[in-house]
Amino acid sequence: MKEGLEANRKICQKQQTELRHKLLSADEYQKACRLFFRQHAMLHSEKMSGAGLFSLEDEVFEDLSDDHARRIPRGSEHSIAWNIWHIARIEDVTMNMLIAGMQQVMDRDGWQGRMKVEVYDTGNMTNVEEIRELSNSIDITALREYRAAVGRRTREIVKDIQPQDLKTKVESKRIEQIRASGAVVEAASDLLDYWSKRNIAGLLLMPATRHNLVHLNESLRLKEKKS
Repeated sequence: MKEGLEANRKICQKQQTELRHKLLSADEYQKACRLFFRQHAMLHSEKMSGAGLFSLEDEVFEDLSDDHARRIPRGSEHSIAWNIWHIARIEDVTMNMLIAGMQQVMDRDGWQGRMKVEVYDTGNMTNVEEIRELSNSIDITALREYRAAVGRRTREIVKDIQPQDLKTKVESKRIEQIRASGAVVEAASDLLDYWSKRNIAGLLLMPATRHNLVHLNESLRLKEKKS
């Protein structure tokens, strides 16, 4: 792995730890917000934020063919395409439906059709054959555009969050709205149980940042695999 990339990955990891500490402290809310926006930008494409920062997503796709993004390497469970789909869907559902109580980005502007997929849910509990089918059918360019749209919407939502909101627990009716929408399949209902125990700070830490970091790091490893 390139030296510069490894240094930036370590920065992302360090920022994630620092963000966790600051979000838990009401006295450091403004610092936490600035750090969130920086970390979030580095975990999306530079095109999403225009912040001029290193982008872990752009690093994944640098010199990456669509065929390489679609393949599931030997001994692996995921493709890069599936990882990007999964983190985009999770961020979309949690930020919009759980925090903002609003419509998902997915349900606006015909994203499902633009990405050329039948799948709607987050991908939790998806088997290898289903992952392969999604990976082979999805429009990679549209997928990245969808994720950028999700990221921009997240930033709009976070700008409206107040310090006192951070400890607010997820509303049970919003969990049920997700269940009814089909965004999370019944077999993955443990995920809804997990979210139901989170507060706003917890959602900013896991789905919006750390979850992205985990799967982008996995994508870098998948990119390096030769077969």
